Amino acid sequence: MTDPAPQVPDPDAMPLISRELQLRIVSGVAVGAIALAVLYWGSVPFAILLAAIAGAMSWEWGRIVRGGDTDIFTVLHIATAVAAALLASFGMAGLAVALIAIGAITVAALAAGSGYAGLTGAGVLYTGLPVIALEWLRSDGALGWLAVLFVLISVVVTDTAAYFTGRGVGGPKLWPAVSPNKTWSGLLGGVTAAALAGALFPYATGSGSPVWMAALGLFLGLIAQGGDLAESALKRHFGRKDASELIPGHGGFMDRMDGVVTASVAAALIALAVEAYNPARALLYGG
Repeated sequence: MTDPAPQVPDPDAMPLISRELQLRIVSGVAVGAIALAVLYWGSVPFAILLAAIAGAMSWEWGRIVRGGDTDIFTVLHIATAVAAALLASFGMAGLAVALIAIGAITVAALAAGSGYAGLTGAGVLYTGLPVIALEWLRSDGALGWLAVLFVLISVVVTDTAAYFTGRGVGGPKLWPAVSPNKTWSGLLGGVTAAALAGALFPYATGSGSPVWMAALGLFLGLIAQGGDLAESALKRHFGRKDASELIPGHGGFMDRMDGVVTASVAAALIALAVEAYNPARALLYGG
């Protein structure tokens, strides 16, 4: 008796988009729509959303670095990040930065001798500073939400273009020891797309300088890819694939916010250097 012939999947019956990718798209669109709606709604609602995300990321950081259940370091981490977001929403960004610095030093000191003191303190900076940066930009009058929107667009466009360019073109790997799927072609495609998005943004919104924003988009895209690689290196060091399972199909908030973390802080530093009292205008129009 002969064995039955192996079943070969019918290409016509196979879905064009896998179920996992469908889940990623649906959850990604849902999260993005909520974020954009709250961003446009106002500075205070946006600060509340940022506080919630910062709290989730603080929990994920402790889960990666220390493992196990929530501990006193995680509680202090979450409390510091949430308090910083609320302080920034009331126009006290400087005080919020001071709080983050004190929180980082405090948790690192409490964790001294544990083997993870440095990373425990660094986590407070990692989750707190981007929250302050985004809220500081958002609170700058009518242009605030556009400044934050551009930061987010730069990151999303870079990630999306890098993914499809890398898959379509391929070529040498960017940093295989940390992120085996990223390529140099993907990086080039991502930052090029971010520069193009920057050049088009002023025509779509009526705000900003095209040449300045093209350069800014390229720079923020590059910084965002650095943040992505840094988070990948952290997870690989601790043997983690995802920060958590809080976002279906995407992993955790750290997995989705890694580029935003670095790009938002870089954007705030640029705005601070150009004109501290009008950060959104400074970011959109330059010097």
